[in-house]
Amino acid sequence: MPLPAYITVAFAAYFLGSIPTGYLVGKARGVDIRTVGSKNMGATNVFRTLGKRLGIFVLIVDGLKGFAATAWLCDLVLQKFTVPSDQLLSVHLIGGICAVLGHNYTCWLWFKGGKGIATTAGVYFALAPLSVSIAIGVWIVMLAATRYVSVASIAAAVVLPVAVWLTKDSVLLGVVTTVLCSLAIYKHKANIQRLIAGTENRMDFKKEKTTA
Repeated sequence: MPLPAYITVAFAAYFLGSIPTGYLVGKARGVDIRTVGSKNMGATNVFRTLGKRLGIFVLIVDGLKGFAATAWLCDLVLQKFTVPSDQLLSVHLIGGICAVLGHNYTCWLWFKGGKGIATTAGVYFALAPLSVSIAIGVWIVMLAATRYVSVASIAAAVVLPVAVWLTKDSVLLGVVTTVLCSLAIYKHKANIQRLIAGTENRMDFKKEKTTA
């Protein structure tokens, strides 16, 4: 087993994923994003509290972290280490997993991070673009129908592993996808509680900025 390649990818992908984009954007505006709105560092809270453009920026950057860790970073490492062809997918999966873990449990903020939806989407644009495109389609439809980002994200997290199992001939990829999406749903536990209580905030696309 090319252990150095795995270790290099794991550490580099974790630190790439751990960049707290939402927190840094908030700090640049003089706001600690962890203390306003839903207190989450993800794009949705940035969208609500700092405005659409910054929310979209955080969404794109968080997605790029996952894609870059899974595709570009792994490709760079594979140029330096010899890895058997039957283990290439494993290397890319390690990159994707560690990027999501870095985002969700960033070492820069006492291992408290986001929910990993955008970063996971970025990972799967590298690994299974058709499957993640289906999941994003579901996300858009559910957001338009309910205006709950949490409902749309949970629905996408349910659909993605199903799409991977149906469109990819890889048990390993299917298992990893199921685990990552289960983690994404788990990270929404507070949203699920608010949905049940009827206190979850809906997305207001008309407002440029709100502190609710």
